[in-house]
This record gives sequence, C-alpha cells and structure tokens, in this order.
Amino acid sequence: MGMSVTISAATDQDAEQIFRLQYLCFQSEAALYANYRIDPLVQTLDSVRQEVAADCVFVARLGDEVVGSVRGRVTEDGAASIGKLCVHPRLQGHGIGARLLRAAESSLGGERGAKRFRLHTGHRSESNLRLYRRVGYETVGTAEGADGVPMIVLEKPAGTYATTA
Repeated sequence: MGMSVTISAATDQDAEQIFRLQYLCFQSEAALYANYRIDPLVQTLDSVRQEVAADCVFVARLGDEVVGSVRGRVTEDGAASIGKLCVHPRLQGHGIGARLLRAAESSLGGERGAKRFRLHTGHRSESNLRLYRRVGYETVGTAEGADGVPMIVLEKPAGTYATTA
C-alpha cells in the first residue's frame, strides 16, 4: 500500500529538507540557462530558515520526507509574491505543484488579504509556464533576475485559486 502526499505549513524543522530539495530541483533550471548562480542554488540555509519563520511556506510530504515546497509573502502593493515552487524530480507531473500553489494562494489570499498573486519564471522554462497558465496565471510583463536570467512575470486575481490536477 502506497503513501499519499500531504500538503501542510512548513515548520522550522523542515528548513534543512527544503534547502536540500530546492538545491536538487533547481539544477535543471540552472542547466537550462547555463547559470549555476541562480538564487535558489546560492541561497543559504539560514536564509531558508528565516523565510520559513517569516513567510507563508508550504511543503508536500511523502511520509516524513519533504518532496515539494513553495513560498509566498504579501508585498507592499497588496500582491502576493509566490516563488521557489519545487517538486522532487521523481514526483513531478502528478499535480503536487498545483496543490502547493493552491495552498499558498488560499493562505495568502484568505488569511493574509492578498488582492492578486504574482510569480515569475525564466523565459525558457516551458514546463513552469505550462503549469502557471493552466492554473490561471497570465503574462503581465518581463523582468531581469538578479542573476541576469530574463524572467516572465505572471499574475492572476486573488480568489481564482489553482485547481488540482
């Protein structure tokens, strides 16, 4: 009998697993851009701990293992900035990313009063763009990441939560 993946708020005890998972998951993004200095790969464990303590962070668990995570916070303009969505490579394509987005959106929109959701991804990250568009995000602009990677900025209004796959 297999275990189910559960989604829950992250705790301080999850920070190290989130840190390691993020490093694993963003290797393919780094390769796509031939840039191994992207933020998720150079972020420190202490910084991840600070985000878990201060921001809206959810994890996907398979038993005791963290197999996915997402972070978000409400910005000064009332939008929720959602980022660093990742799912372990062996579990991608099973709707876990959409479930994590739904949890973050629900918390950020419902409990924290966000008026809209905003996220960004690299311009070559087709699988990310497919997921975000499938759950209702639309391109609103472009930006350049601090690491020099051209980014596509996507948004959707709060209240239009991600559907699960």
